[in-house]
Amino acid sequence: MQNDQSTSADLSAASAFKGIARPVLVSALLFMVVTGLAYPLATTGVANLLFPSQAQGSLIERNGQAIGSRQIGQYFARPEYFHSRPSATSGPDPQDSSKTVDQPYNAGASAASNQGVLSKKLLTAVEERAIAYRQENGLAANAAVPVDAVTASGSGLDPHISIANANIQAQRVARARGLAVDRVLALINENVDRPQFGLFGDPRVNVLALNLALDAAAAPARPAAQ
Repeated sequence: MQNDQSTSADLSAASAFKGIARPVLVSALLFMVVTGLAYPLATTGVANLLFPSQAQGSLIERNGQAIGSRQIGQYFARPEYFHSRPSATSGPDPQDSSKTVDQPYNAGASAASNQGVLSKKLLTAVEERAIAYRQENGLAANAAVPVDAVTASGSGLDPHISIANANIQAQRVARARGLAVDRVLALINENVDRPQFGLFGDPRVNVLALNLALDAAAAPARPAAQ
């Protein structure tokens, strides 16, 4: 009697499993197709149709070759270029892969320092950056410094600097390139990104785009074709 009951229970369990197995598998397959294939293809297609540049990474090209993106900053240190804001990103130490070292604007490791306003390490870093910024741009020891010149962004990849930051750097860049300061200031104004829809964000300057404009302005003129 007990064996008959056990067998009946096993058959009932097997029947119940068969009853739910098919709808579970079908629904899983359906959601895989919809969310893993159809939806990504649809959004990618719409994005490429309506916003082709943004969908392809907002790439910046020179001579037909992609050299960067408008959405990801790059590190500049030479005096003839505008410098980006500090970056807290890091990467593997070439000498010891088990350690990390500072790698400004490492697009593969977007991160912030996560240091609070009371962090002594952060305060020291800001103070050191302010001193270096004043020295490289010929400012007085007590001159005010734009906040984006001494602090990193949350992503560590901010491609922009403030107009105030760019205007201060203009003197150094003009001197290093042998250009008139007014010409450099005009290039800054030509490359200002205005607030979206006139409402969102502050006016700002894309550093890579501005430096490319500088290179174009300083390029020697080609002789007219004969």
